[in-house]
Amino acid sequence: MERRHQLVVDSYLHVSAVVQSLLIATAVAVAVGVAVYRSPLGSAAATAAAGTILTVPSFALLGLLIPVMGLGVAPTVTALVLYALLPILRNTLVGLSAVDTAVVDAARGVGMNRLRVLAAIELPLAWPSILTGMRVSTQLIMGILALAAYAKGPGLGNLIFSGLARLGSPNAVPQALTGTVLIVALALVLDGIFVLIGRFTISRGIRD
Repeated sequence: MERRHQLVVDSYLHVSAVVQSLLIATAVAVAVGVAVYRSPLGSAAATAAAGTILTVPSFALLGLLIPVMGLGVAPTVTALVLYALLPILRNTLVGLSAVDTAVVDAARGVGMNRLRVLAAIELPLAWPSILTGMRVSTQLIMGILALAAYAKGPGLGNLIFSGLARLGSPNAVPQALTGTVLIVALALVLDGIFVLIGRFTISRGIRD
């Protein structure tokens, strides 16, 4: 019973860390995308910067963050946010760039200012693309979070690392496999939730 309770707690902490990191990354990536999507040079620079982060191995990035932030939640969430940026940023740029200029011109023609056009026209039309980027980032950081046990981060990675540390004992491999299977299952559940969000937030005309 105690072990089952711990699995529930670790699963909750895993999902919670992923969702919080994703929301932060989405806010940052969309804000950057809105700021630079009209500039080819700015878009390229922002995409390159976010892409560079993905070339840094997870352990190396956590190792760089630990001396600054210590162990635990802070370096874990920071690393997850950084890794989640690129798919969301790239899809934000693609979505905003794909908005028909005729639609934007028509909105301005009826008196909408720049901010209102962005909020009422451009972002809603770009939302399907942004949501796709969020789905990709979620799957990406679900796995990366498992490695954050190295930095005493929350989640199911602690279960996997604990099992691997006791290789040779009867329960070591089942424990590591349990953590791995739970991460995969939770990733699928979150992806299903994103599909439902898309159904409720994307108009049928855009989906079709």
